[in-house]
Amino acid sequence: MYAVIATGGKQRRVEAGQRLQVELLEAPQGAEVTFTPVLLVDDGTVLATPAELASASVRGRVVGETKGPKIDGFTYKNATNNRRRWGHRQRYSTVEITAIAKD
Repeated sequence: MYAVIATGGKQRRVEAGQRLQVELLEAPQGAEVTFTPVLLVDDGTVLATPAELASASVRGRVVGETKGPKIDGFTYKNATNNRRRWGHRQRYSTVEITAIAKD
C-alpha cells in the first residue's frame, strides 16, 4: 500500500517505514504528525476522490532536522558599481512514515 501526500507545496509518494525530508514542520523531535493523502493505492484499488479520502490518513513521526545544500548567489550590474552576494540554506524535517490507514 502506498499513498501520495501533499506537504510544503510538493507531493510525495510514501510507504510505511519510509523516511523522507519535508519542508520544516513546527513539531518537536519525536512528535506524531498527520498528513492528508491526495491519492491512496491498496492492492490495485485506487482511492482518489475527496469522498473516498475523507477517512484516510497518513501518520508519521518526526525523527530529526537536517539542512539542505548551501546556495550561493552573486548579483552584478555593469557600469553602476552594484554588487550583492547572498546565500541560502533550507532546513528540512526528517519524517518516518509509521502508518497508512484508509478507514
